[in-house]
Amino acid sequence: MKSNNNTKLILLHPYIQKQGGSNRLWLLAFVSFFTIAFLLTLIYTRETSPVKAITTTMAAGSASSSTYGSNAPLPTTVINTLLHYASRSNDSFHMSHAEIKPISDALRKCSSPCNFLVFGLTHETPLWKALNHNGRTVFIEENRYYAAYYEELHPEIDVFDVQYTTKMKEMRELIASTKEQIKNECRPVQNLLFSECKLGINDLPNHVYEVDWDVILIDGPRGDGPEGPGRMTPIFTSGVLARSKKASSAKTHIFVHDYYRNVERIYGDEFLCRENLVESNGMLAHFVVEKMDENSFQFCRNHTSNSSASSS
Repeated sequence: MKSNNNTKLILLHPYIQKQGGSNRLWLLAFVSFFTIAFLLTLIYTRETSPVKAITTTMAAGSASSSTYGSNAPLPTTVINTLLHYASRSNDSFHMSHAEIKPISDALRKCSSPCNFLVFGLTHETPLWKALNHNGRTVFIEENRYYAAYYEELHPEIDVFDVQYTTKMKEMRELIASTKEQIKNECRPVQNLLFSECKLGINDLPNHVYEVDWDVILIDGPRGDGPEGPGRMTPIFTSGVLARSKKASSAKTHIFVHDYYRNVERIYGDEFLCRENLVESNGMLAHFVVEKMDENSFQFCRNHTSNSSASSS
């Protein structure tokens, strides 16, 4: 009996081991299969994802560049729409369509990229930036706090603040002192960065004086009241910048807003010159000023008309 029992035990023992080994082999095979499958899936995903991302990015970039070319001008319909809504704003200080249109036309005819200098932050500031698409637009503002606020509100806008030292009640004295220094500090052709002329702006960043400005708009600073800074300095400065161009021989389009007022009209005639006035609708005057030789010492060819305008 012992031997039979032992025999049964001996026969059963190998059977149990065989069955257990088979199960473990199947389990090992099952786990190995899914491990390999997982690794293959992971490797395939990592290899194909960058390709898809690059392809998608290239396609998007190609579509973007083809739709909005780096040097493509704004379509006429877009420009007309901008002018339409800007001139119909509820803001009481906005420009009319008749005032905006000549400036827009000058920017459209300007060679690309166009250099546009604007004195004053106004209701139309975003419009000027948009109309000079792909060009350089720089704004000069008298209020440094408003300039900082505006630049924070619109990071795409380049604003520089300037401290005006002139007063409107001094406008005739300033013209007289400028004429006395016309062959020295107040020359028509010079680098204002190094000038001590009372009417010249000399504290802007250096690169502002190095740019050949194609279009200049004077719509600031304040021109109300005898203690206000007036626009004498921007008008004189614009005239010098236009006559002192370095590389470009193209004429400079200078627009003076609120031309019906005494300061704007007298200083416009004195330093931008009546013979350069091509258009005026009362509110906006359009001057076209040519580059001059550095040895020139007069702003205007016709002194008679300017003298009568200054004394009026």
